[in-house]
Amino acid sequence: MYGGDEVSAIVIDLGSHTCKAGYAGEDAPKAVFPSVVGAIDQMDINGHGDGEENLGAAAELPNNAKNLDSDKTKGKCKLYVGSQSLGYRRDYMEVLSPLKNGVVADWNIVDNIWDHALRDCLLVDPKERPMLLSEPCNNTQEQRERTAELMFEKYKVPALFLAKNAVLTSFASGRATSLVIDGGGGSTTVAPVLDGYVLQKAVTTSPIGGEFLTDCLMKSLEGKDKTEVCIQEKGNTARKYSDCKP
Repeated sequence: MYGGDEVSAIVIDLGSHTCKAGYAGEDAPKAVFPSVVGAIDQMDINGHGDGEENLGAAAELPNNAKNLDSDKTKGKCKLYVGSQSLGYRRDYMEVLSPLKNGVVADWNIVDNIWDHALRDCLLVDPKERPMLLSEPCNNTQEQRERTAELMFEKYKVPALFLAKNAVLTSFASGRATSLVIDGGGGSTTVAPVLDGYVLQKAVTTSPIGGEFLTDCLMKSLEGKDKTEVCIQEKGNTARKYSDCKP
């Protein structure tokens, strides 16, 4: 049995925008990095000649892996995970997300994100510690089975618990009963929690999230006419001139 304060379980929260990993009982996660990967198709590099040597840790993606943004079949890819690896500019690299509307759509990318969180960020052996993973309220039985299969067969974790995001949010606020509104990067979910359990039939999910609103704002700003504005400061006063050159 794994229970009590003496057991330091590993907690991984994979969101649409950010992945957080740490230890149970601590105030803040140990690792916070983007939940996206940089993918470089080796066929594109070979077609354009030998590319420069890339920095950072790379992972292999099996053949016939599909890009989430397009249905183009990709060949062998190198995946770069973590904020440090994604910080370098690389030719032919595109950023991919493993989630679609808050649900996992590419398990190969999720596997690499989990591996980076456990071995590179936390520097722990998953065989030695129990695991707690967060899951969306609209997660299907097939998704849960796939998660358990990866954790037990590949990472060999001794124990696994899948917790609903709404329940974790409610407990973090010190309440067992609440109405949780979760506005994430890829979707927005409203879920009622009663005594630590989600009322599944009352859960409402919308595909509108932070990334969609950001795209709408960028299109709105790009569509407006650009006017040159000069501001001349004199002491504590500022004068604005709309018809002047910078």
